[in-house]
Amino acid sequence: MLVLLTVVPLTARNRLPDRLATHWGASGGPDDSMPFWAATIFPALIWLLVAAVATVTMWRAGRRTTAVAAAPGWAGVTLGATGVTLLGAQASIVRANLDRTDWRDAGSVTGWLVATLVSATVVAVAAQLIGRRARVAVPPPSGPVMEIPKGQRHVWLSRTSNRWLHLLAAVTGILALAATAGTMAGLGGGVQGVAGAASFAVATVALLACASVQARVTERGLEVAFGPLGWPARRWAADSIASAWAENRTAMQAGGWGYRLNGLGTTVMLRGGECLVIRTVKGKDFAVSVDDAERGAALLNSLTGPRST
Repeated sequence: MLVLLTVVPLTARNRLPDRLATHWGASGGPDDSMPFWAATIFPALIWLLVAAVATVTMWRAGRRTTAVAAAPGWAGVTLGATGVTLLGAQASIVRANLDRTDWRDAGSVTGWLVATLVSATVVAVAAQLIGRRARVAVPPPSGPVMEIPKGQRHVWLSRTSNRWLHLLAAVTGILALAATAGTMAGLGGGVQGVAGAASFAVATVALLACASVQARVTERGLEVAFGPLGWPARRWAADSIASAWAENRTAMQAGGWGYRLNGLGTTVMLRGGECLVIRTVKGKDFAVSVDDAERGAALLNSLTGPRST
């Protein structure tokens, strides 16, 4: 990909102006440019940076048994979509500037950019599907198992919250109330004021839902409830879980705080450290950062193993 990004403009060097149009305004005409050498090198530098980040991520994931299959899937999505986007943009710029004496005379790139974005989306979806199949092919880690005497029932419960997300929710809540009061007093700009108040209100609800989580394991399986009211909630029946285990994860590995989706599957990350991780029989991973995760995994494995039948 690095070679293609640099070769495409170099092969047409004699037919390109000294400065290339690299940005187009709302009217469809070019409104900014770069020297030829900068327009050639800049996309290659972006690709090198993305490739370096993906390589480091895969190297770190390779040291963790549960992420060996997930990291290549994430890397495939990132590298595939980024590579197609950069190459399509580079080809679009070269085509628009071809045989022009001045960058201001460059043609339109709208059609090519739309085709590029569609192609990048197709590549990303294909890489994601391939990554999921690879993850399914990897046997789930063998987690701990709890010995449950006959006739007894055990319940495991753990709860975690993030004070910074609660604080941020309080801030957006205050802003929502202020925007609502201002709108009612005629100071909020009508429709814009209502939209602002609604946006802050939605942000507050979303933050509260992601700021605390409660995980519960019963004979029925696993339930993970969000927010102070325990809603919404996700549930997995015991017979739909292939394996459960405890694993240490960081916010960087999960992709940030809150409800995160990446190559590791789904992670509810409220604090770094111990997480309860499950893999369903369909090969999908779900992790939640809660205390005493090993005991919860052991109880789940006792329910999903031969003892539960």
